[in-house]
Amino acid sequence: MESSPWMPVSPCGVHCVHTHTPPVSRLRASVRLTSFAVVGVTILLFGLLTVACPRGLRHRYWRAGARVTLRSMGVLLEIDDRRPSHAPRLRGALIVANHISYLDIVAIACVAPARFVAKSEVLAMPGFGPIARLFGVLAHRRGDLRRLRPMIDRVGGILDAGRRVAVFPEGTTWCGTASGRFRPAFFQAAVDAGVPILPVRLSYTDRGSRTTMPGFLGEDTVASTLSRIVRSRHLTVTITIFDLQMPAGDRRGLAAAAQRLILPAEPISAMRELDVDLSGQPPVPTAA
Repeated sequence: MESSPWMPVSPCGVHCVHTHTPPVSRLRASVRLTSFAVVGVTILLFGLLTVACPRGLRHRYWRAGARVTLRSMGVLLEIDDRRPSHAPRLRGALIVANHISYLDIVAIACVAPARFVAKSEVLAMPGFGPIARLFGVLAHRRGDLRRLRPMIDRVGGILDAGRRVAVFPEGTTWCGTASGRFRPAFFQAAVDAGVPILPVRLSYTDRGSRTTMPGFLGEDTVASTLSRIVRSRHLTVTITIFDLQMPAGDRRGLAAAAQRLILPAEPISAMRELDVDLSGQPPVPTAA
C-alpha cells in the first residue's frame, strides 16, 4: 500500500518476524489456542453482566479478564510503573501507546481498561465488529479528513465525562524494532477536555531479547498472528507506565513529548509528516 500523509503505512511485514527460541509443540500450542477460545468467550459473556455495574467494578473485572486472557495464550505480563507513589487516581485520561499487535489492547486493559480508537478496517473483520462495538471500541476511518474532527470531538466528550480513551498515535502497527512518528491529531482531544495524557510503552521479549513474533504486520491475518503468539515459548509483554503529562501547550508539542518518552529512538518512518488543521481550514504542511 502506498503511503500518504493522511494514511500512515508501516514498511514492517512478515519479513520482520523472527524468534530466538524454538516454538512449543503443536500439542501445547493447540491447548493454548483452545484455552484462549474458552477463556475469551467466558469473559465476554460474563462481561455483558457487568454493563449495569459501577465503573470501578467493571474496570476490576476487565483488568482481571485481560490478565487471564494473556495467560491462556502463554503470554507473561510484566508491569514497570514509573509513576510516583502519590500519583492521583486515574479517571479521565488519554492513554497513548506504541502499536505492535492487537495484543496491545489486551495488555493495556491489564492496567487501565479504556475505550479504544481502532481503524474501521479492524472493526469490519467478521465476528469482531459487533463484539468490539458492544464493548465501546470507537471506529475511525483513517484518511477521511471529514470525519477526523467529529471523531476528535467524540473522544473529547468521553474524556470530559471522566472516562479513559486509548489511542495509538503511530496510526498503524510496527514491528517494535522499528517505529513510526506520533501523529498529533488525537492529542487535541486531551487539550479540549483538559485531561492528562498517560504515556504507555509496550514491548515484547523472548527470554529477555526483543521479539517481533506477536506483531500484526503487513499482510498478516488475525489467525496468523495468533498462531505465532500461541507457539511462542517465552513470550513476555512489558507495560511501562510513565507519569501523567498535563495538557499544556498544543497537540504537536504533546505528541512530541509522548513520543520521546515511549520511543526514545528516532522513528524510522521515512514518509513526510503533515498535520491536520483542526479548525476546519485547509491543512498546512509542517516540518517532519
